Order: sequence, then C-alpha cells, then structure tokens
Amino acid sequence: MTMSSLRFKMVEAAINRKAVTVTPPEGRPSEYFGRKVFDKEAMRKYLQKKTYEALLDTMEHNTPLSREVADAVAVGMKQWAMELGATHYTHWFQPLTGGTAEKHDAFVEPTVEGGMIEELAGKLLIQQEPDASSFPSGGLRNTFEARGYSAWDATSPAFVVDTTLCIPTVFISYTGEALDYKAPLLRSLTAVSEAAAEVCKYFDENVTKVFSYLGWEQEYFLVDAGLYAARPDLRLTGRTLLGHDSAKNQQLEDHYFGAIPSRVMGFMKDLEYEALQLGIPVKTRHNEVAPNQFELAPVYEEANLANDHNQLLMQIMKKVARRHDFRVLLHEKPFKGINGSGKHNNWSLGTDTGINLLAPGKTPGENLQFVTFLVNVLMAVYKRNGLMKASISSATNAHRLGANEAPPAIISVFLGSQISAVLDRLEASTSEEAIVFGGKSGFKMGGIPHIPELLLDNTDRNRTSPFAFTGNRFEFRAVGSSDNCAGAMITLNSAVACQLKEFKKAVDAKIAAGEKTETALFEVVKSYIAECKPVRFDGNGYSDEWKAEAARRGLDCETSVPLIFDRLVSPEAEAMYASVGVMNKVELEARAEVKWETYTKKIQIEGRVLGDLVMNRVLPVASRYQAELLDKVFKMEKLFGSDRCKTLAARDIALIESIGVHLEAAQSLTDEMVEARKRANKIENEREKAIAYHDTVAEYFDKIRYHVDKLECVVDNELWTLPKYYEMLFIR
Repeated sequence: MTMSSLRFKMVEAAINRKAVTVTPPEGRPSEYFGRKVFDKEAMRKYLQKKTYEALLDTMEHNTPLSREVADAVAVGMKQWAMELGATHYTHWFQPLTGGTAEKHDAFVEPTVEGGMIEELAGKLLIQQEPDASSFPSGGLRNTFEARGYSAWDATSPAFVVDTTLCIPTVFISYTGEALDYKAPLLRSLTAVSEAAAEVCKYFDENVTKVFSYLGWEQEYFLVDAGLYAARPDLRLTGRTLLGHDSAKNQQLEDHYFGAIPSRVMGFMKDLEYEALQLGIPVKTRHNEVAPNQFELAPVYEEANLANDHNQLLMQIMKKVARRHDFRVLLHEKPFKGINGSGKHNNWSLGTDTGINLLAPGKTPGENLQFVTFLVNVLMAVYKRNGLMKASISSATNAHRLGANEAPPAIISVFLGSQISAVLDRLEASTSEEAIVFGGKSGFKMGGIPHIPELLLDNTDRNRTSPFAFTGNRFEFRAVGSSDNCAGAMITLNSAVACQLKEFKKAVDAKIAAGEKTETALFEVVKSYIAECKPVRFDGNGYSDEWKAEAARRGLDCETSVPLIFDRLVSPEAEAMYASVGVMNKVELEARAEVKWETYTKKIQIEGRVLGDLVMNRVLPVASRYQAELLDKVFKMEKLFGSDRCKTLAARDIALIESIGVHLEAAQSLTDEMVEARKRANKIENEREKAIAYHDTVAEYFDKIRYHVDKLECVVDNELWTLPKYYEMLFIR
C-alpha cells in the first residue's frame, strides 16, 4: 500500500468513525464528585479525630507536621486508596519540563516470615528521593549527582488515578534549590498573602490571610487518531510544519459556540466524568473559534490546587482522547492560518474574611480598597512588564501571540472605559478638593460623590489585551495552552507582593509624617495612577500604531524569545524575587538556562522533522508528478509536433516549470537550514545557541513552507501523502 492510498484510507476511516458509546455514570455529579480524592470528607472517615485536626491545621495554617501524625495519615490514606483499587503510590511532581512526573512503588513490604504486607509509612508519604539527574535543572545538578527530594504538599489533596495513589509534592535538589514549578508557586502564594494582608489592615484589622485564586480556561484541538498518525510533524512537534490553508476554515464563524459534534460530545462527557471524580470542578464546555478547537473551564479554586488540577487534566485529556480515537493537541498553534490555543488565567485575591479585593464595592471604603489593589496590580505589571512576558514566552507560544485573536507580545492592561474614567479623574483631582472626611464613611471626592459605586462587569472585553480587567478579576490571556499555569502565577504573585510591600512602605512613611491614613492612601494611589499610565491600553493591540506607541511608552516590545528570557536574570528580577523570598539568583539563572535549552531543542526537532518531510515526502512526490507531466508533454510532441504541442500543452509546460521552481527552492532552502543548524549546534553557551536557532534556523521554516504549500496546491491529490487541512479539521 502506498503512502497516498494509506492517507485516503485514514481519511475515510475518520469520516465514517462513529462516536464511542459512553456508559452514563451512576448518580448525579455531586454524588461522585471527588470520589477519588483524599479530601476532608475522606480524612474524617479514615483518620482519627486528633490526626485529622493536626493535618487540617497543617493544611490551613502551614504548621509543621510531626512524624507521628504523618504515620497515622499514611495508614488512613493507604486504606482509603486500596479500597479504590490502588496497588501503588507515587510522589506526583512538576519538574521544569512543564509537565508532571511520577515513579510508582507498590504498597508491599516483605515480612520476617517471607511474606508480604501492604504498607505505606509516614516517612514515605512525606519524602522520597527520585533521581534528579535526568530532569532539566539548568546546571543545578550534574549527571553524576542524582539525588533530589520530593516532599509532600499537604495543602493539595492526594488522589487515585487508575491503580496508583498520587501524592502531590514539591521537587528540590540535594542542596535545596527548587527543581520544579510547585515550590516557587507555594512561596509566591505565601509572599502575596503576607504583603496583601498587611495592606488590608488599613481597611480591616481582622484580615490575617489573603488567598490567590485561579480560574483557567483550557483551549485545545482534537484530531482523528488515524490522521494524526499520518502526520509526522503533528506526532513529533505538536504542530503542522506544512500544509496549505483549507478553502473553508473559520471565516464563516460558524464553529464558535456551535452544536458540539457527537464524537466530541462523547469525549467531553467521558473527560468530565473522570475529572469530576478527581475533584476537578469542570463546569464549561464549548466549541472554540477554529474548526476542531474546543474549550473546557472549571470553577475558580485556590491557585495551588487549581494549578495541580490543570496539570492533572492535561494528563487525563490525552488518556480519554485515545479511548475515543482522538488525539489532543495542546500546542499553541497546531494549524497555520486559524486561531491558536491559549490558557487564560483568571486571577484574583480574596481575604479570609470573604472579600474579593478586586471587586468594586458599594461603599466609599470598599471602593478605596478596591482602587488601592487595582492600581497596585497595574503598577506591578507596568514595572515588571518584560518579566511578565518572559513568564509566558516559549518556542510554541511565539507562534500564537499576535495572531488570530491572541494577544500581542506586548504586555498591556485593559481596564474598560468606566474604570479608566474613574482613574483619570482621580489622577486629575487635588487632595484638597477631592477628599472630605466624614467619620467612618470613608472619603468624598470632588466631582465624584464619595467614589462612585462601581458595578460588576463594568468593562467590555478586549480580545487583543494580554492582561485584561474583567469586572472582578484580571485575565492573563497571554498564557499558552500547553503551559504550566504556575509559571505565570509565580511571576504575577511575586510582582504584586513586591509592589504591595513598596506601597505599604510609602503609605507608612506619610502616616509617620503626620498624615491621616485615608489621605496617605489616596496620595500614594494617585501618584501610582500617573506613574503606571503607560501600561493602560484599551485599543486594538494588533495595530502597527500600537506597536509604535508601546515603544514610545517604554513598554517591552522585544519579540525574540531567547532575548525575552534575559529578563529572568536581570538585576531587577533578581532583586524582586529575593525581596519576597520566592527564588534566589541561582534558581533564576537555572530557569533561564532551562528555557534557553528547551527553546533550542524544540526548534532543533522542528528543523529535523521539516527537513525529513521535505526530502522524503514532498520532493519525491512533486518530482514524480513533474515526471508524469514531462512524459505527457513528450508524447504530445511526438504525436502533434513541437509547434502544435506548445499550444496544446501550454498549461502543462507552465506547471512543469512552476513545480521546478518550487522544488529547487524547497531543496536549496532545506539544505541551507541544515547547514545553519549544524553551525548553531557547535555553540556551547545555551543562550547564544538559542539566539542562533532563533535568528539563523527558525527563519527558514516559513520560507520552506511557502514553496511546499505551493506544491501541495498543484501536485496530483492522488499522490500527496500527508493528510491535508480540510481533511483534518472537519471530521465530525
């Protein structure tokens, strides 16, 4: 069977494939929600009261967990897991690969009598030593230095997947540096909690803790498994390196929020059942803008738990998709010319007294608090503009940013007309005419009675803004669909924590100089409104005018991903992270090194795959078709003569010449790309190598693709071996 005939069989199978029948789950979602999670309900059932209370104190107040309590928890957790069919346990962690990692150990332990018993000791629950040498470490670990530690994160509950008890953990090196995403995330959550709680005390002395909440929106593509298997670029890189646009793609806007195809609905139902059992509170599902693109979103959760759930969900999606003869594509731009996929991170801060600090209030005091935190977030994003961009930049997300409704690679903030107008009037007012104190009523503003009541959903939505205020939260829209949410959340929480500390220092200085608290708060907030104004932009982020304006405003407009990573190791970044205790200089340098190395490897893999496809799939097929045309023209010349042939075979001759041009260009450009890759590979410094791959290797991809896509349009469809866009994107 030829590759072309195999393609047609796979397309036919995809078209005729029926939806997998999903056995309806027993009971309502509320009855099986969290069934596979060792949550508080399970803890109360399987732990003694004293043990449960000690564990709860650790979870809620970060108190140390004694070995005695850990032993008792381990016994109860093991019994619960075994009743769900678990035979193994694993420390489930999030290395710098961006995914998750796990090493399974059986519950069994040998007895003196030569038998086996099921056991999970407290010391194994709390700590393990997975090999750290083969994970990305940015130089923190040498290959011959294998020791690393995983340590239980009691604030995120354990869960059972298949027959394995999964225990969420941090992952650190033998010398104590974080080798993962979770450890810095937990530190950043502590930092923003402490800093925000101190500012909250200006308004309410009862606040002792502030929580960072995250609601992610996971976008993804589904592709038929057979067609996926026939595309080496999809299998090896997650995106199509070649492929001409389909005549119909998303231009009719008929897929967005449309009726969900039956095969996809079967997948979604199955996925939701799996997710709900694992305590992931999935709520929303719908068709996205691009064909075969979809979205899933849960209810908001505390950021650490939400991040764990997103990492777990991406694992489950891949497993469930296989059951339905699909493959999930989490790449930010799997198909050229249509929307890419993001993972919008909806972020907010809430107090332990039940107040959303980013929600407008109904009283002057509540609105002063709201404006205080709103403006400090603006300041954090403004001052850490480049660092925010570095937190979401990657080789894959670079394809999405600034294209087909994704936000541009310039971090700006959208507030909406009402909030912007309030801040503008605050900036223009003077303290003398703006503030009138009236007991405990807060303050009144000249021209704005009290500070007007601001309603929820007081902003429109700006799809071109990477960081948008949406009524009672900020939506960090630039995060990539395959990203670990923790990368963006670590940076955002750290930047806000640092900014709030600076704010409190400025306010306290004014209070110490004799100003009243409300006056001091207002004056500092007002000065911040003026200072951070350059980061506010409510217009079209795609326009060339905005790019020029952003540069004039001093915003970070760098688009080279390797150069963007420089922001991670700038003196300003090191000082910020150190000031809030999230990461030290060594950890930052290691992360930058990992990012440069990962960028290089991804471009390197894409270059190799593209070269193989061009040389082994495209050129032979195009040459064969060209030869068939040449044979046809030759025979016509023999039959009709050269003069008559030139007239009768004019189109064929032009096509032969056109194919020759594109063949020559594709081959020569591929050869040049291979040589550029060889030169880049000789560079030892990871940063310089990444820059070389960006500047001298990746630049060939679109050039090569242009000529290959032109060939796809003219080569006999019966000969073309790679499934085409219209075949992959409209499977129902």
